[in-house]
Amino acid sequence: MLVCPISAVIRKERLSSHAPRSSLCLLISSLLFGALLAASTVFGQEQTVDWQAQVRKYSAAQDWDSALRVVDREVARTPRDLDVRAIRARVLTWSGNLTAAETEYLEILKTSSSDPDNWLGLANVYLRQGKTVEALDALDTAVKLDPRRADLRAARARALRVAGEQNEARLEFQRALNLDPGSAEARAGLMSFRSEPKQELRLGQDNDLFNFADANRGEWASLVSKWTPHWTTSVAGSFYQRGGAEAGKFVGSITRRQPRWGALTVGGATGHDNGVIPKSEAFFELDHGWKTGETNFLRGTEIVYGQHWYWYRSSRILALTGTTILYLPREWMLSVGATGARSAFSGAGAEWRPSGITRLGFPLAAWGARRLSGSAFFAAGTEDFGQVDQIGAFASQTYGGGLRFQMTAWQDVTGYGSYQKRTQNKMDTAFGFSYGIHF
Repeated sequence: MLVCPISAVIRKERLSSHAPRSSLCLLISSLLFGALLAASTVFGQEQTVDWQAQVRKYSAAQDWDSALRVVDREVARTPRDLDVRAIRARVLTWSGNLTAAETEYLEILKTSSSDPDNWLGLANVYLRQGKTVEALDALDTAVKLDPRRADLRAARARALRVAGEQNEARLEFQRALNLDPGSAEARAGLMSFRSEPKQELRLGQDNDLFNFADANRGEWASLVSKWTPHWTTSVAGSFYQRGGAEAGKFVGSITRRQPRWGALTVGGATGHDNGVIPKSEAFFELDHGWKTGETNFLRGTEIVYGQHWYWYRSSRILALTGTTILYLPREWMLSVGATGARSAFSGAGAEWRPSGITRLGFPLAAWGARRLSGSAFFAAGTEDFGQVDQIGAFASQTYGGGLRFQMTAWQDVTGYGSYQKRTQNKMDTAFGFSYGIHF
């Protein structure tokens, strides 16, 4: 027998005694089912909000393992939900697991390629991996999908700036600002171009104290001008005082940069040698670098090759130099260079002599915009060939280091010191400093 527990309600509503008792219970059951369904929907929404809140909490604390456990649990519950997969890709990116993040984004885009946010996420991964070309391709797709989004334009501008396309990056930041006048990122991007120094004026003074000759001193001034992202010029004047003799020279060079193949520098020098310095010089240098990603131990590599000719009154020098620069975490930098020099003297044959130098650069402290960094180096058989006492058949070991204090974005001071021990018990203690103005 069917029992309905709401007989009092039935009496209150004065339902017809002829209404079937089973129909009334069916109505009540439907109402109860609807209430339960609504409650479960609200509970599901609360549960969704809850797991996302957990992910945000763990991410803020950089507890990436816990954040991924929460996301993976949700992925297992709704494996076809691309929004959940996208959150997982973002957490992987934040945690620095860029290879897994790239794979996750590519899997998402295989299923659906119409969401510009996923292309933006993939581009951010590529940028952190140092894959600038791939990042620009992904951002081009995102902008095509939604050309009215200012954040996509600003992200593309950042990638163009990394690629060295400064003019195009400036235009893209302007497009972002036109779409969203309140965009702080676009405004800051444009301001960075306006405030970027184009010129560097540097004044310096050098000293060499010998145990076998009078002191050697010199003063110099240089001006480096970055006219465009592709063209840079450098001019410098140096003055020497050595044992009562005075000399001076003028040096000039021009550099052409291309993002894909690197930089080429050519230049030369001439001046009043007075038997102390070369009468004239010529040189060129090739420079190319690669980024490997900011999360790797090796952040980037740069290779420099140069040839330098020195013509003295009684000798000729050709120096072939190769240098490898390794960019390490926390702004550490290691460079290793080797030089092969061919010396030819009047009335004598020519000979080749090797030399090498290793230098380590590292940060020391930072106070806002002010930064202090240092360096240490060791050189064996090194000669710079810029003065008479630095050429000839002698061996040497040189130990030294330096400091650089960045006072503001427009001013810095550098200093160095070194000790060189040569054959025949000769020694050279060198020190100097320079002051730079950026404008």
